[in-house]
Amino acid sequence: MPDSNYYAASASSPTFSKAKLPFSWPSILNPIPRRYRRRLRSKFRSAISPASSIAKIETSFDPRDTIKALRQHRWSYYDGQYLFLIILAIFSLSISQAPGPLMKCFAATALMAALLVPITRQFFLPALPILSWVFLFFNARFIPAEYRPHIWVKVLPALENVFYGANLSNILSAHTHWILDLLAWLPYGILHFGGPFVWAALMFLFGPPGVLPVYGRTFGYVNITGVIIQLIFPCSAPWYENMYGLAPANYSMEGSPAGLARIDKLFGIDMYTTNFTASPLVFGAFPSLHAGNAVLEALFMMHCFPKLKPFVIAYAMWMWWATMYLSHHYAVDLVGGAFLASIAFYIAKTNFLPRIQPDKFFRWHYDYVEAGDAPMNDGYEYGLTVLDFNHDSGDEWTIGSSSSISSGSRSPVDDGQSSWEGETLASQISDSELGDVIPR
Repeated sequence: MPDSNYYAASASSPTFSKAKLPFSWPSILNPIPRRYRRRLRSKFRSAISPASSIAKIETSFDPRDTIKALRQHRWSYYDGQYLFLIILAIFSLSISQAPGPLMKCFAATALMAALLVPITRQFFLPALPILSWVFLFFNARFIPAEYRPHIWVKVLPALENVFYGANLSNILSAHTHWILDLLAWLPYGILHFGGPFVWAALMFLFGPPGVLPVYGRTFGYVNITGVIIQLIFPCSAPWYENMYGLAPANYSMEGSPAGLARIDKLFGIDMYTTNFTASPLVFGAFPSLHAGNAVLEALFMMHCFPKLKPFVIAYAMWMWWATMYLSHHYAVDLVGGAFLASIAFYIAKTNFLPRIQPDKFFRWHYDYVEAGDAPMNDGYEYGLTVLDFNHDSGDEWTIGSSSSISSGSRSPVDDGQSSWEGETLASQISDSELGDVIPR
């Protein structure tokens, strides 16, 4: 029997209730009615695949997860890239005269910490080639002149005349106008620096999971290769021919903003004159990384968004014209940059680049990802590589992706390891059950 005194004490004890406001703060902060918000959330969640965990972003701050991922990583000869990047970084930091040793140690420590924390590792690991390229480019000025090769002044103009019969850069820059200056300045001086971030954001949101790390690595290695070629094979740009003719060059000469000086004069500011005059690579005309990056970006965008093909091709051609109009590159430089970018994209597409699925809009709609070109003889009659029962989920230490990219799974499952509603081609069902499904 319950104690009657307990009920008496409970009944006599005072109760307090929180006064309710006639409004709620969420309703003020978000003017969209709740019923519409719930409907939008429901529609968005229903569009996301139950197996969309491959598109999830790492949110862990625990360095032990990174150590665990390293232990589980399957090492291959592709991992030799990290040894190459380490050597390149050590070389760049060793020749650097600014900043001092303290700042160098701080930068190295910050980078290692970013690679150790999972939430930052997923972005900094694929960006290592880009960071290595930036270090190499800006520290190239500190390489002693006695260790540098001869500067080629006559080679590019000669090739220009051999291939095209004229100097296309001089022809395009012979007649200038402030409107043409602005049209050339937009791609060469603005979009070249900000465009890669825009393309990367579009690929991350609307491309298949894993495409952004492949783009970042390819972008970085293209620029690293371009800078190495410029260091081994230094050549003068059209602006040098306009200023000094074909006189021999030396490494004590300063750079020139060329046509971009008219932009500084037009706006009354020093945006390019000082930076290009003190360029780390004054004689880095061949290959043109402006043209190479534009072609690489166009190829990746055409892969992810085929409908944008005319737009991105027009952007690449726009960049090509701007580089010659501003007297920064010969046409042969553009061909060299495009050739380098095309080779890099072909390698990435054949081996690492995730294939798009036209029926998917956001990255979160993907339930599986197949990387590389579709094999012709993969052992399946209809090329259904999704039926591969050997599930191989990648990790961000591989060259392909920072997400879990698989070539297929045994059966799609959600986070709770429960199968999707309804049977799929990959579902394991018995022969007797299959006889009930297929009409006789």
